[in-house]
Amino acid sequence: MKITAVKPLLAAGANRVYVFVKVETDQPGLVGWGEASLEGKPRAVAGCLQDFASMIHGEDPLRTEFLWQLMYRSGFWRQGVIGLSALSGIDQALWDIKGKEFGRPVYELLGGRVRDRVRAYTHFGGGTAESAAESAASKKQAGWSAIKTVPVPITGIVEGIPKVKQAAASLNEVRQAVGDEVDILLDLHGRLTPQMAVRYGRAFEEAAPFFLEEPCQAENPRAMAAVREKLDTPIATGERLFTRWGFREILDVNAASILQPDCCHAGGITELMKIASMAEVHYAGIAPHNPYGPVSTAACVHADFAMPNFVIQEMIDPIDNPDVYELVVDPLPVSDGWINPPTRPGLGVEVDERAVARCAPDFDSGTAGGLTRRVYGAFHLDGGVADS
Repeated sequence: MKITAVKPLLAAGANRVYVFVKVETDQPGLVGWGEASLEGKPRAVAGCLQDFASMIHGEDPLRTEFLWQLMYRSGFWRQGVIGLSALSGIDQALWDIKGKEFGRPVYELLGGRVRDRVRAYTHFGGGTAESAAESAASKKQAGWSAIKTVPVPITGIVEGIPKVKQAAASLNEVRQAVGDEVDILLDLHGRLTPQMAVRYGRAFEEAAPFFLEEPCQAENPRAMAAVREKLDTPIATGERLFTRWGFREILDVNAASILQPDCCHAGGITELMKIASMAEVHYAGIAPHNPYGPVSTAACVHADFAMPNFVIQEMIDPIDNPDVYELVVDPLPVSDGWINPPTRPGLGVEVDERAVARCAPDFDSGTAGGLTRRVYGAFHLDGGVADS
């Protein structure tokens, strides 16, 4: 069997352009699907997919490890987020092909299930304490036992206590609304300096968060380790890190106890499993980052079923994002925040190409998938650019 084509398919969603990857083979009807969605850079990823296509054309798609190494090592330059997003999408599609060829779900090829179901969480929000509590309560009513939000505003290098007190009061109201049986996950979005992360983290402890995600940027693991040392709440990070090499220093300096590799960026299913094995040695858990579409979710879930140190899986709520789920045929069902083992061969999710074609992004408008101040810009009160 040989690879005959690698094709990017782009679909405009409510807040991003989704990038799906179709890998075709010379075996009639046997194709693989992956996802390589990347905020603000969909056309760059699509171009990189076409570059990789010529590199792997004619190769055996079942040689997943060989093809991963070929794409990662053969271009002289190490891959950044664009190249690794393209590589990740192809890797997912290759595993999809392998599962279909052998007639088994992908997790069976990764060593088999180590659990009976996968726990998932979704997101809640709100511009005020009251609306956040209402949003959280609605998720609980829908059956979710774990929910995440961004509780911190744009914050300066050092600031006084008013913002911190307001954020803590809002979070405490959410806790009262959902009770102790719902886990609340906090994404600080890398917005904070280490000193402010400690200040917020201590203020949030009354609400007993499940973890603090990206309390500060992961570019300096030792700075994050200093935050972890001062807080009791577990620290999570990793959505902006790539491959096992990107996560190595986080583990070396004990900067986080939960790693969040993204299956669309960190190197696909192949690399997710290696990161998980490396983390297991350090007694760290894995909670894959995934604010993307149902193909990415499926790829994560297969890895989740096979990794012993899995913790919890991020996914967008199908009720809140029906347009995204309409881009695929039979997305993996979630019930009360749990996902049962997929039974179909491969990833078990097929992209609806006609639905994707109907959602083709209009890049001529100047906003579709682009980095615009309206969508991405975050600024301090003095007009300086802030981490968003």
